[in-house]
Amino acid sequence: MPTINRNGVNIFYETYGEGPVVLLTHGFSATSKMWNDQIDSLSSDYCLVLWDMRGHGSSDYPEDINLYNEKETIEDILSILDKLNVKKANIGGMSLGGYMSLAFYNQFPERVDSLIIIDTGPGFKNEDARNNWNNYAISTAEKFELSGLDSLTGRSKEMDPKNHLNAKGLSKAARGMLTQHDDRIIRSLEKISVPSLIVVGENDKPFLAASDYMERKIVGSKKVVISDAGHAVNIDQPETFNQTVREFLSSK
Repeated sequence: MPTINRNGVNIFYETYGEGPVVLLTHGFSATSKMWNDQIDSLSSDYCLVLWDMRGHGSSDYPEDINLYNEKETIEDILSILDKLNVKKANIGGMSLGGYMSLAFYNQFPERVDSLIIIDTGPGFKNEDARNNWNNYAISTAEKFELSGLDSLTGRSKEMDPKNHLNAKGLSKAARGMLTQHDDRIIRSLEKISVPSLIVVGENDKPFLAASDYMERKIVGSKKVVISDAGHAVNIDQPETFNQTVREFLSSK
């Protein structure tokens, strides 16, 4: 099982295929398994890199809450690229993974060839809205602390409790990675200068307006709304999603 080790924390990743690198980051409380329907399609022409964020899946679940944050997450991505000797990659992700992809670009734009942002919000300029989001993140952490992995039952399709070792890492990730503390990322959108694809499911109501906003702010970006799909758009409509991503990658 390939891993990188950053300061004693093992981060799991896998690669499929050869060619230009496409690195995809899963959403909060999902794992790299959420991309199973993308492996065959994308690895036929690209090197697909999938990984588990800390506190998720097959990566480590460190005890220290200070090891769960945006900085550690984007440096995990950087370390995976360095381990694979990849200078530039197509960086993408879903929901929290999409937000972390935007944060990665903001910190390391020279390592990004394009962005693929899926069912994602870019953060909040309004402090009250950010506080409401953070209250949601903390309540999510508390549910994991109270009910364990059972709190994932009945949630979005990519959140499979069988894919996690325990709920402690997810609780810490909710407190340290899902919460937001400023408006840096949403205010950085206008600085993005690489080809950018924004994908959202038509039934993912909370993220439709965010996708519209990113399309307006990211110069030259392309937005695709996929019919009959919710938050897990790549699982709900894998063929349409795969075709959308392949067309974007081949045309940029």
